[in-house]
Amino acid sequence: MRIYTKTGDDGTTGLLYGGRVAKDDLRVEAAGSADEAVAALGIARATCRTPGLGDLLLRLQRELFAAGAEIATAEENWRKLDVERGTLIGASMVASLEALIDEHESRFSMPAEFIIPGENEGSAAIDLARAIVRRTERRCVALAREKMLPDGEILRYLNRLADLLFVLARYEEGGFTPLHER
Repeated sequence: MRIYTKTGDDGTTGLLYGGRVAKDDLRVEAAGSADEAVAALGIARATCRTPGLGDLLLRLQRELFAAGAEIATAEENWRKLDVERGTLIGASMVASLEALIDEHESRFSMPAEFIIPGENEGSAAIDLARAIVRRTERRCVALAREKMLPDGEILRYLNRLADLLFVLARYEEGGFTPLHER
């Protein structure tokens, strides 16, 4: 099998479960942004030094694949999407992110001032991923406005994911004061 198919030479690309759209379609823009976030999380995973954080980032990369699948599916194929198969964002995924935010925030005092990314490679990579997730969220808001998403769970998921990534970047940079020392 060759990596090139030549089917995109006309400026279109295939959607999951069939159909073709222009490469600058709202759906493709959002899916491409989610793909960029996956790649940025890969850089973060490769550079983070905090034990256990790499496993969590890998999980988030896999969940973003589900977001990408949902984004890249035309309305006539939404019935084929499924949380269990990793092609749809579900409410339980949003709740899981909220629990992770609460867990990490309970361990440390969050900074009260504006954060300039770059304390270390890992936290900077997580902050980059967070910014890309926010862009993906904005693109999905446009999709939702056009009724091009099956429901609103992906918007909630992306919003919480960006919040979690902010917290994880601070966690990775080690700039917190443990709560028991306050």
